[in-house]
Amino acid sequence: MGLSLSELRDGLPEGGLFGGGAWRWSPEPFKITKAEARQMMSLGHPLARFQQACDGLYRRSAAGKLPTWLAELLDEGKPDWLVKVQREPGMAEHFPRVIRPDLILTESGFSMTELDSVPGGIGVAAWLAQVYSKAGFDVLGGPDGMVEGFRSLMPEGGSVLVSEEAGDYRPEMEWLTAQLGEAWQVTSAEEYVPDGQSLYRFFELFDWESISSVKILAEGAAEGKIRITSPFKPHLEDKLWLALLWSPALKKIWEQTLRGSHLQRLRELVPFGWVLDPEPLPPHASLPRLDANSWDEVAQFSQKDRKLVLKVSGFHETAWGSRGVFIGHDLSANEWSDRLQTALGQSSEQPWILQEFREGRRIEHPVFREDGSVEMMQGRVRLCPYFFTNDAGETNFGGCLATIVPADKKKIHGMSDGILVPCVIGD
Repeated sequence: MGLSLSELRDGLPEGGLFGGGAWRWSPEPFKITKAEARQMMSLGHPLARFQQACDGLYRRSAAGKLPTWLAELLDEGKPDWLVKVQREPGMAEHFPRVIRPDLILTESGFSMTELDSVPGGIGVAAWLAQVYSKAGFDVLGGPDGMVEGFRSLMPEGGSVLVSEEAGDYRPEMEWLTAQLGEAWQVTSAEEYVPDGQSLYRFFELFDWESISSVKILAEGAAEGKIRITSPFKPHLEDKLWLALLWSPALKKIWEQTLRGSHLQRLRELVPFGWVLDPEPLPPHASLPRLDANSWDEVAQFSQKDRKLVLKVSGFHETAWGSRGVFIGHDLSANEWSDRLQTALGQSSEQPWILQEFREGRRIEHPVFREDGSVEMMQGRVRLCPYFFTNDAGETNFGGCLATIVPADKKKIHGMSDGILVPCVIGD
């Protein structure tokens, strides 16, 4: 059982999926253990609850029922009109209906580096699931889990609004909607005029000025006149929440808001993190786990001590992919100091977070050479399970896309020398 390189390439849809299929191919899916699969596939509900809890904390802070610094922090860099919309009472029950955590497979389990509610890769993952299933592999989610998961967002049909900024993903969304039927289509976000259809938003909110109807869409959603996911809630698209999960000031609030088992699971998944804030600490205080009294001290850390990841939080063109991610021990001392100081200088307009670095486990996986022969590649893997919330509020697993990159890469993301495959349960 296995696929040939020609079968994979010849099976690509006309027009490709993303970058014309700009990744390396493998004859087989990525194998994870039954325990890993069970753990991963059960994440949908607790992650949905986490997003709901985040929104609840934000709204309570905005209303003055919790310390106001929280909402103020999450609103930094956002336009006033969008802040106003996400605070509207009519938006209270609007949550992302696609959830995709980025899970690095480490020696001790999973490490969640991002929680994406406007993810790419849905069409690619769906196509790969079908192709490998037809070849006889028992792909997690089955051949149609991704397609049917996406259908559940707009069961009667609708439009996927793709912006020019997200144009690389348009081919995969066109293939995906073609699988669903004539009632689903891809539409230019810039040119869309509201027509009463259900909508899937495939554009980043930082790009709002390019979308002529964006305010009509957002305000219509708040008034219950327009059905669209993901909702116009930019705070939920910030990585800040991954650091705020560890904030000592919010410890009791998280414990009161989330079920104990969910909170424990999240803290196992999410690396410890800090929100970058240039305000000085009292001389007797220290940054938790860093044993430093100031960010200036952190900027002078040795390579051994800076196993840390610096990330732009969100609402910025560099906040997706890996463009706004910097690995501390992968930078020179001067680069590390400069990056950290730049991030601190931007904190009032563009928040940044810092997280502990967790190294991916080294794995071995077969990959095709250009001539169709197979070699084994030493690599590290990111697993991206996709969860879809249907009209009944049930969050279901649709499938999983594994990205395997060469072992010398510290950042794991889609790249031309990486492998994209679905997942199966193996030994």
